[in-house]
Amino acid sequence: MDGTILDLAYDNWFWQTLVPERYAAARNMSVDEARASLRPNFEAVAHTLPWYCMDYWSEVTGLDMAALKHESRERIGVLAGAEDFLHAVKASGRKLWLATNAHGKSWRVKLDKTGIGHYFEHIISSHDHGHPKEAQSFWHEIQGRYPFDKTRALFVDDSLPVLRAAATYGIGHIRAIAAPDTQQPLREITEFASVHGLKDLLPLS
Repeated sequence: MDGTILDLAYDNWFWQTLVPERYAAARNMSVDEARASLRPNFEAVAHTLPWYCMDYWSEVTGLDMAALKHESRERIGVLAGAEDFLHAVKASGRKLWLATNAHGKSWRVKLDKTGIGHYFEHIISSHDHGHPKEAQSFWHEIQGRYPFDKTRALFVDDSLPVLRAAATYGIGHIRAIAAPDTQQPLREITEFASVHGLKDLLPLS
């Protein structure tokens, strides 16, 4: 979702700017000191389920992460052309699923703000299945709950570790997003076929 359908600029700002600022204010330290204090916590759980868990970070930081998401929701935005892609897929009769590492207290705010939830047949959060998308167990778990032909499935994501996991599992068609954050330069991706954004997958064949 984030960096594929939604502009990753929001999440990058949230975690790299807003959270350190509020953490610094709560502890009477500078923002740079707050970032230095938080960095080992982030690095310790990178690409595991706690890394994406709002409740976990509320406990670690003492900040109400759900409240911060709600407060800052006006910054959430859909990447250009992404909704055109969602509409085209749904109109074609194909099944469209959202597989996300976002915690429920995050993805619900984002879908409510953007209004894109109606496009998806299933919204599959890693927190409901106990494994992040980077883990093979995630893919086996959703295959058990929502059987699908992995050889025919198209999976699009901006995270290389997630894409590697999908490829290892045997997803037949994989595309990487090269421009997940509108505030950052285009990424050069050689490991997977890539597109600037979902709009580049149109028209559907």
